[in-house]
Amino acid sequence: MNPEKYCEDKTRGSGSSFFYAFLFLSPEKRRAMMSLYAFCREVDDIADEIKDKEVAMPKLGFWREEVDRVYAGEARHPVGIELMWTVKHYPIEKEQLTEMIEGMMMDVVGKPTVTDKDLDLYCYRVAGVVGLMSIAVFGYSNEQSKQFALRMGDALQLTNILRDVYEDTKINRIYLPQQTRAKFKVTDQDIRNGFGDNEKTNANLKALMQHYLDKAEQAYQGALDALPSEDRKSLTPSLMMGAIYYAHLAKLKSVGFDVWQHPARLTPLKKIWVAWKAYRYEKKAMKKNRPLKLDF
Repeated sequence: MNPEKYCEDKTRGSGSSFFYAFLFLSPEKRRAMMSLYAFCREVDDIADEIKDKEVAMPKLGFWREEVDRVYAGEARHPVGIELMWTVKHYPIEKEQLTEMIEGMMMDVVGKPTVTDKDLDLYCYRVAGVVGLMSIAVFGYSNEQSKQFALRMGDALQLTNILRDVYEDTKINRIYLPQQTRAKFKVTDQDIRNGFGDNEKTNANLKALMQHYLDKAEQAYQGALDALPSEDRKSLTPSLMMGAIYYAHLAKLKSVGFDVWQHPARLTPLKKIWVAWKAYRYEKKAMKKNRPLKLDF
C-alpha cells in the first residue's frame, strides 16, 4: 500500500480526536501529522493489544530500529517511509520519537505508577513529545511555545487518563499514582469497581477524580498562559485539539465522574463541531484581540 495512504487510513480508522483538527491543515502539514500519528498508533497498539511481554518488547525494539533507519534514509515500514518524508520537511527530533517508544515500554513493563513524578514522566513521553513534534509541523517562532506544547500535552493525557480510568483497568493499568490514591483512601479494587453502594468509597473516588481534573484544568490554563501571541495563528491546530479534549473534561463533569456507568465519549459529529467552533473563534479572536479559550 502507498505509505501516505497507509498513514491516512491508520489515523482515520483510529477514531482519534486529533483527526478532526488535522482536517483544517494544509495538505503538507496534514501529511506530516498523519505520519506522526500513525507512528504513535503503531507503538501504542503494541502496548495495548499484545498481552505477552516477550512478544511486545521485540516489536517495540523493531520500531526503535526503524526510527534509526528513518534518520538514515533506509526505512522499511510504510509509516517509517512516510516519516522519512516528514523529517526531511519538518524539524522532528529523533529523540522525541524514541521517547514515545520509551513511554510504550513503560506500559509493557507494567511498573506501577507510584508518585506524581512517575505520572509526569509518563505524560511527557506519551503526550508531551507529541506536542513538541506537533508544533514543529505547525510552525512557531518563540521558544516559549515549547512550554505551551508540554503543558497542553500534560492536559490532554490527564484528560485521557480520567476518561479511560475504567477501560484501563481491563488491561491491568491504573495511572493514578498510588501515593495520591492512598491519601484519598482509594484502593486498586475501588478503581476497578467504580461507584457503588458504599457512599464513603464513592466520595473518596470522586474526590480523587476531582483532584486530577483540577490538575488537568490547571495544565490547560498553563498552556494558554504560555502561548506567545506571535505563535497564536500557527498553533491554532493545537488549540483545536485542546478544545476537543476540554469537551471530554466537560463530559466527565456532566456524568459526575461515573465513567464506569456513563463513558465520557464524544460523537464524531461533536468533535468536528467543537473543532470548527474553535477554528472560527480563533479566526475572529486574533483580529479583535480576544482572549484564548477552549470551552466551546
